[in-house]
Amino acid sequence: GKEGGRRRAMGERAACGETAGPAPTPSPSPSPASAPAPAPAPVPAGGLAQRLLHNTAGDETPPEAEEPKPEGVRRASGDSDGGGGGGRRSESFAFYRDRKEWADIKPVPQDDGPHPVVQIAYSENFKDVYDYFRAVLKLDERSERALSLTTDAIELNAANYTVWHFRRVVLQSLKKDLNEELAYISEIIEDQPKNYQVWYHRQKIVEWLKDSSQELGFISGILEQDAKNYHAWQHRQWVIKEFNLWDNELEYVDQLLEEDVRNNSAWNQRFFVISNTTGFDDVAVLGREVEYTLKMIKRAPHNESAWNYLKGILQDQSLSKYPNLLQQILQLMEKPSSPYLIAFLIDMYEDFLENNCEEKEGTLNKALELCEQLAMKQDTIRQEYWRYFARRLRAKHGVIQQESAPMGSEDSLQECSEGFQRCSE
Repeated sequence: GKEGGRRRAMGERAACGETAGPAPTPSPSPSPASAPAPAPAPVPAGGLAQRLLHNTAGDETPPEAEEPKPEGVRRASGDSDGGGGGGRRSESFAFYRDRKEWADIKPVPQDDGPHPVVQIAYSENFKDVYDYFRAVLKLDERSERALSLTTDAIELNAANYTVWHFRRVVLQSLKKDLNEELAYISEIIEDQPKNYQVWYHRQKIVEWLKDSSQELGFISGILEQDAKNYHAWQHRQWVIKEFNLWDNELEYVDQLLEEDVRNNSAWNQRFFVISNTTGFDDVAVLGREVEYTLKMIKRAPHNESAWNYLKGILQDQSLSKYPNLLQQILQLMEKPSSPYLIAFLIDMYEDFLENNCEEKEGTLNKALELCEQLAMKQDTIRQEYWRYFARRLRAKHGVIQQESAPMGSEDSLQECSEGFQRCSE
């Protein structure tokens, strides 16, 4: 799976003495009151034993498990027109073992040990290419033919980090044209836009070129295919920070959010850009962002990303003291109310309690009532969490026996608004 690939890439990267590119700035973390339950990572069927057998050859998908390649998609070198390899040579491919120019190299077979648990069914093409790659790697041969060999190895498995690392070594030794390499990696990324290794290779080439002129346009094209591609966003953040390309990025984010207000990656990028430029300490900047976010929330009250962003930009402030925030949130109440809105209200009420609001009894009752509303109606999957949170509030701020009016009625909302206005004053 992706997580297994990430761990392999990190392990190989460390073994090769290279460091990974910077991870994207995490979205602002909501408080326990507004934190959603983590979704369990999907467990792919099969393939675990194969990943446990990882070595320099990488993990090749067994031929019988490969999906047919649609017309126009680049095939692994030597694969038949039917896809999957299967040891059948195409007209244009000759095995390395049959090439006279490679007669001086003794191939190094993959060593799976004396008793392999589940031996991977590599195609003949795959074994031939990687047997010779291991031999060249062992000899540290930095030549044109070695570079060509890495191209064939990448065609067969573009997720093999060792091949990419050796390719970079050869590129530098031969002083190859890095602009040609940038074009090469662009083509591969367009085919495999969610491959950790290809994006890291691109980062290194751009770093060596010291030229970012193509990057933002290229990344935008990839994001048009999938606006939430983590790898593309990670590279974009690295490029912007490395080459100081902050100008117009906020406008780009505005455009993405206009197209899809639920684009959580764009919300994350917005936080990243402002945090690294103006910051949120400026009253004008913070006010602009609060107003912008509330406008977006009105479009989609059930959009968790916008609520998390609002909580994130106010994390260094007291929610109870931000001017007119409570009134604006209460105006957003609807039936049925968004669970994220209610969770945000609970955060606000807790902040009032922490700041010794005069209406402490009423505040606690409202917070408890909202916890129960989430537990019974809007967020039943986290029923036990919200009841635990209510018990925590009672224990910390005192047990209140008084029953409050049902939340959501006009009288209740008006009473709540007036009470907290007095607290904030």
